[in-house]
Amino acid sequence: MQPLNAYPRPQMRRSSYLCLNGTWDFAVTKADRPPERFPFSVSVPYPPESNASGYGKRIEADDTMFYRRYFTLPEGFVKERVLLHFGAVDQECEVYLNGTLLGAHKGGYFPFSFDITKQLLAQNELLVKAVDRLDHAYPWGKQKQRNGGMWYTPFSGIWQTVWLESVPDVYLTGLRITPSLTSVRIELLDNVENNAETHLAIETPSGPLCWTFFGTAADVPIPNPVLWTPEKPYLYRMKITRGEDTVESYFALRTLGIETVKGIPRLLLNGEPYFFHGLLDQGYWRDGICLPPDNDGYERDILFAKSLGFNTLRKHIRVEPLPFYEACDRLGMIVFQDLVNNGPYRFFRDTALPTLGIKRKNDLRFHHDDRTVSLFQSSLMQTVKHLYNSPCIAYWTIFNEGWGQYNADGMYALLRSLDDTRIIDATSGWFWQKQSDVDSFHVYFRPFREAAKTRPLVLSEFGGYAHASGKKQYGYRFYPTQEAYRGAVVKLYEQQIVPAVSKGLCAAIYTQISDVEQEQNGLIDDTHTVPKVLPMDLLPIAEKLRL
Repeated sequence: MQPLNAYPRPQMRRSSYLCLNGTWDFAVTKADRPPERFPFSVSVPYPPESNASGYGKRIEADDTMFYRRYFTLPEGFVKERVLLHFGAVDQECEVYLNGTLLGAHKGGYFPFSFDITKQLLAQNELLVKAVDRLDHAYPWGKQKQRNGGMWYTPFSGIWQTVWLESVPDVYLTGLRITPSLTSVRIELLDNVENNAETHLAIETPSGPLCWTFFGTAADVPIPNPVLWTPEKPYLYRMKITRGEDTVESYFALRTLGIETVKGIPRLLLNGEPYFFHGLLDQGYWRDGICLPPDNDGYERDILFAKSLGFNTLRKHIRVEPLPFYEACDRLGMIVFQDLVNNGPYRFFRDTALPTLGIKRKNDLRFHHDDRTVSLFQSSLMQTVKHLYNSPCIAYWTIFNEGWGQYNADGMYALLRSLDDTRIIDATSGWFWQKQSDVDSFHVYFRPFREAAKTRPLVLSEFGGYAHASGKKQYGYRFYPTQEAYRGAVVKLYEQQIVPAVSKGLCAAIYTQISDVEQEQNGLIDDTHTVPKVLPMDLLPIAEKLRL
């Protein structure tokens, strides 16, 4: 395994980056206090359950993980402040520096940071205490303590980059970037007075564009605009200077929309009907579980999907590290982004009955306790804030197949209030309520024969074909040879998906890009290196799906 040291926040890059990934001391105990010795070493940020971490053992609900790392700062690194960042730690943690508690964090998918300026010494000891109870009140996704079927090995503790940066005393804390087809709105989040001066330097094909404004927001017209599409993913690079602070970022000019075209409701990209030809992407890898083996892993996956003619990945029940989205932005891959489910799952209620066509009409009676509701809403808001600036994200999925579903119409309204620029699928698969931008179906065990009605028609899951053998392997339909498997995939598209486009189908998400543990229904194996289909199989299909 190579170290994962790609810049962890690509749309807010500073020059003062110090990565703390690598070998850390590690211990797992049943006690609440740090052990006297750390008997293991792990490779951060791989979770300890993974082979790539060097530990490779399960973390139980009553285990406490302790991580320890020593570091010194390079000469000249410190400006006025030093910030310590964690990309994500699952599920709860406390962070200590030189014996001082910096703070705690709960929830496994979002970044957090601490100002460590006052605690710094010449030689520093960083200690992280973490527990993972797989508490389902928090978003938990597809993690299960004992994996099997469509549930996967959990990942615990530190699983994204740990890093330091130095900033001036007054610094930008965030950006909100909203594009149109001819301009971009830049909003600044910082800790300075509103009338401070900000300088933008934007690289364009026509030459540099310089813009100065006062306050916290600006609408900047872009001359001779170049639009972002998967076929031509042009990114505008920019530098933002406010006082003594400078960050580098980027944006793209693109819009999403819905319009009736020749009597059929269609999804639009940049004002034009566009077919979103996609793959379900669980984001799992054989040795790293939730992380690729090196910095280029995401790029290889995206290029593999594009080589088969796909233009979309549905990021399924996961929030990935930001370098994944940067790779999609740069290489041209649209993302349908799921929110991560929390709350209870019941196979009979959520899967078995709806697969047979028995679907409840009202989800309000499955309302969760106040804590679960509060944590889901908090996660929804954090997801939108965290990923809002990524041009690749075109579509939000709130609930998948009823997992943790409650008050879907209310959650649609909340998400729409936070982001009115993207498509929202409130209920993917079944248990539809009144509010959603699309009609979203999952079809595995019958022919797909739906037609659009008043909303764009999306087949948000289908396929799941597998070429595999063995009792522990999982898929939706098995084929004895690779040739039979390839032929079946092509036939499925030719006979069901291509004809559905004229009936209003706007997007189709095939299950899935890669094998995952016991699931053998990927177009590539679980190492993401051995394809099961060829471009010659699927490129002709992609051409037939163009609108």
